[in-house]
Amino acid sequence: MELKKDDEEKDYILKDNKKTNFGIGFIIAILFILIAAVVISGFYFEFW
Repeated sequence: MELKKDDEEKDYILKDNKKTNFGIGFIIAILFILIAAVVISGFYFEFW
């Protein structure tokens, strides 16, 4: 019975591949757009 190396299983969520890089960039872009929309709407409706 052979045990798997931990190197293959390690950091599987943040693997350095194209899908992960695209996903992180996409999420950051969406968050930035949402924050900007909240700030702009706050100025528009004179909350600040």
